[in-house]
Amino acid sequence: MNIDKAILSFAGTMVLLSLALAQLHSPNWLWLTAFVGLNLLQAGITGFCPPATLLKKLGLRPGTAF
Repeated sequence: MNIDKAILSFAGTMVLLSLALAQLHSPNWLWLTAFVGLNLLQAGITGFCPPATLLKKLGLRPGTAF
């Protein structure tokens, strides 16, 4: 797995997790969905993605998602 696929998988997992927690526990978990969406938006605009930096340090190789 490369960094791009890991980021897409992580973002999707966080969105689904926050939606499930909002349904089962508290609507305040939707703030996590908003945070993930804003982080994806800023990464698309600026090209800077904090989780990608962390994954690179952990040894995942860079590459294209598709």
